[in-house]
Amino acid sequence: MEAHVNEECIFCGLCVDLCPEVFQLGEETAYVTVNEIPEDLLECCREAAEECPTEAIELFD
Repeated sequence: MEAHVNEECIFCGLCVDLCPEVFQLGEETAYVTVNEIPEDLLECCREAAEECPTEAIELFD
């Protein structure tokens, strides 16, 4: 699975709080730090996508 943070990101940091191994805060938006999400991080990544207030996290199989 892969993740992407789109332009709807409001820089709230919730994704980083929920899954810091996959997401980090940049200067204006969050970004993904891994190309392929490891199996053991899939659940926290899905939770971050579901909890994102602007639905800025997109997940791809």
